[in-house]
Amino acid sequence: MGQTVVVTAETQEQRRVREQRRGLFDSVAELYEAARQGYPGEIIDAVVANAAIGPGDAVLEIGCGTGQLTRQLAGRGLGLTAIDIGPAMVGVARRNVADGTARFHVCSFEDFAGRGPFGLIVSATAFHWVDPEVGLAKAARLLRPGGWLALLTTGERYPEPLGSRLRELWMRYSRQSSWPGQPAWLTALRDSGLFGATVEATHTQALRLPAETVIDVESTRATFLSCTEHDQAGFTAGLQALVTPGSHIDLLQETFLAMAPAAT
Repeated sequence: MGQTVVVTAETQEQRRVREQRRGLFDSVAELYEAARQGYPGEIIDAVVANAAIGPGDAVLEIGCGTGQLTRQLAGRGLGLTAIDIGPAMVGVARRNVADGTARFHVCSFEDFAGRGPFGLIVSATAFHWVDPEVGLAKAARLLRPGGWLALLTTGERYPEPLGSRLRELWMRYSRQSSWPGQPAWLTALRDSGLFGATVEATHTQALRLPAETVIDVESTRATFLSCTEHDQAGFTAGLQALVTPGSHIDLLQETFLAMAPAAT
């Protein structure tokens, strides 16, 4: 394997915030499952095809949440292991995944004791919650030679003027001075020396969602869940003022995939 490039270190405050926020989703597991829209089948099929995995191959999912990605990997004959730090989230995932061979564990990736080797490690909108000093290095150790790491993000792009007004609302209640850019793990994945060249893809899907579902989606974000009850109420009232009750909103769901083979 090539020499590892040092990952940009977290400040003490960044680590505190990450460790505090990543455990908040468990309190809204059922709402998360009902509101979040999951991942496009085309992207998951691309992950499976690029990683060249099939029946019998061991696969690890990091941060399975309520199983929105897990159920798309299930039923393919894979040796599927899914982990999440939230017991309520894992409980919903177990209910959602009909494949009785899938194994679930309530634990963080940092504490995961499995040894692999895995043909594929995948994480959907969750890898940014993993300790950056652990994530890529541990994934590389757990992969078989030539095994793949696949990382996904997904998000909603709202029509104007709703998009800009919602961003202003988030900036006000999150007390942030800038809007998040690309995930830190993307540069690290490209440059770590632990993996080969990345394969990247973007998928855009038009959705039409009830206004109430949009409010629920925004209410299951870690930033919202970390706010005080007073600020949560203020944010919700502000968002409700931007949408018409009983209406539907046309938006775009944007999913990004970056995957790379373990260096040999």
